[in-house]
Amino acid sequence: MTEIDPTHRAARWLATFGAALARGDIAAAVGLFDAECYWRDLLPFTWNIKTAEGRGAIQAMLEATLGAVRPGAWALEGDARASDGMTEAWFTFETGVAHCKGHLRLRGDKCWTLLTTAQGLMGFEERTGRSGTREPGVEHGAFRNRKSWFERRQQEAAELGHARQPYCVIVGGGQGGIALAARLRRLNVPTIVVEKNARPGDSWRKRYRSLCLHDPVWYDHMPYLPFPDHWPVFSPKDQIGDWLEMYTRVMEINYWGGTECLAARYDDAAAEWEVTLRRAGETIRLRPKQLVLATGMSGMPEIPDIPGAASFEGTLCHSSAHPGGEAWSGKRCVVLGANNSAHDICTDLWEHGAAEVTMIQRSPTIVVRSEALMEYAWGRLYSEAAVRSGITTEIADLTVASIPFSVLPAMQRPVYQQIRQRDAALYEGLEKVGFQFNFGEDGAGIHAAYLRRGGGYYIDVGASQLIVDGEIRLKSGVAMARINRRSVTLTDGSELAADLIVLATGYGPMNDWAATLISPAVAAKVGKCWGLGSDTKHDPGPWEGELRNMWKPTQQPGLWFQGGNLMQSRHYSRTLALQLKARMEGNPTPVYALAPVHHAR
Repeated sequence: MTEIDPTHRAARWLATFGAALARGDIAAAVGLFDAECYWRDLLPFTWNIKTAEGRGAIQAMLEATLGAVRPGAWALEGDARASDGMTEAWFTFETGVAHCKGHLRLRGDKCWTLLTTAQGLMGFEERTGRSGTREPGVEHGAFRNRKSWFERRQQEAAELGHARQPYCVIVGGGQGGIALAARLRRLNVPTIVVEKNARPGDSWRKRYRSLCLHDPVWYDHMPYLPFPDHWPVFSPKDQIGDWLEMYTRVMEINYWGGTECLAARYDDAAAEWEVTLRRAGETIRLRPKQLVLATGMSGMPEIPDIPGAASFEGTLCHSSAHPGGEAWSGKRCVVLGANNSAHDICTDLWEHGAAEVTMIQRSPTIVVRSEALMEYAWGRLYSEAAVRSGITTEIADLTVASIPFSVLPAMQRPVYQQIRQRDAALYEGLEKVGFQFNFGEDGAGIHAAYLRRGGGYYIDVGASQLIVDGEIRLKSGVAMARINRRSVTLTDGSELAADLIVLATGYGPMNDWAATLISPAVAAKVGKCWGLGSDTKHDPGPWEGELRNMWKPTQQPGLWFQGGNLMQSRHYSRTLALQLKARMEGNPTPVYALAPVHHAR
């Protein structure tokens, strides 16, 4: 029996699938899927970010959406490849309104995973050199009263938000807000970014001196403009801050720095927001149709109520307000927490010569060396070797997106078993000093923990060895019972002298910002942001299979959330920007399976 080559196998499946959809034969289309199957859709069929798990869910999705979508022009993109009994292929297709791209995984002749994504809107394509629609910049000829590019930019800045209302206001001018604004700029969506800091990048510059990205440079590019080839693998905070400032100017983003968002209210009758701002001592009210909260993936700092805190005569601060270790040479420092920020701050204090640095660990932490993640996790898609093998940032992002969240833990467990063996000496050392570590409740590691709760881990860049060597002292399995005038009492009855206490205790959910800026009622209406519903610690069920409320429609009309790490900000900013553009242009955007609210916070 002749073995079918992978490209022919994938092409045959895609042609059969496309034909079934074209004739409206949903049963035939569903029959092409394996008994275990997943279809992840980023807009084309659902105008939502939705994973249909199982044939029944896929059938229900197609019954609700196929008539309006009108998909066609299905075509393989490049050759398929086969490995371990699986055939993988990229393909393109179109709906009635969008240019689309997808990814297919076959087990035999049946589909295991399918990804469909919208890449652009028909009739509203981005103007690029690649598409032959690049802006000319200068109109050749002689014209009276011609305005230069600079004069046109000045005019736009003077008018937008005053004589002319923006269609979209983005609250939060960090990397998430800037990435989305760049996408919207390319789509000609009038947008203003509102940021309380004076300059783009200040949210990085104002953090402690040693802060740097723990993700590698290939993972962290912004849309359209990758970092230059000489950029370091792990970028220092001030370098990132400068890049964001440069990027904002080059991408011609209307960025209102030094501006505080005071309140927002949705006008149901007008289907628009009233957003109240304070800028340069003036109160300004904008009336956008769409409001995006791009305040990071977290809400307000979580500050535990510890008895006696008001009596402390030293310095007590949350990790978000810790300026750095420079002032603490020879001092006694206590850090409450044991995740990324806590480890970074302990290292920073040790490097600046603090007399004592003590970490208080209340619960287990996932610890993985950065080098191990590069070798076993990031390297295949985000590395110099990946670039040389032809894996572009877009392909890497879409490959990540093609993996349903349901199957991610099973794929990750073997990775972390390898990492445990690779760095056995480190873990033995941590165990000897009493540091509590694991690889997550189910052994699925950092990536699953990040999606479930946005924390609970440390990417080791040096602090773990300091803990093993006793340079950073450790009190594990305890919490602060009380703060005294110059010390803290722990729940085991021991006492630590302290001149500085840093609460590296994390942040609340992102919809805290909705409660503060809009109302508690709207925050409850939207519900919890982030988390998959895995029914693990900090991620209560039921299972939703997608990150709650992120980059997609919410139960509050006109309210959107943009957040996550640099990779997510880059990738999903396209998905969110296309939804906003479609609404601005009046394209029908019937949302399938708008997620119900299971958790108000």
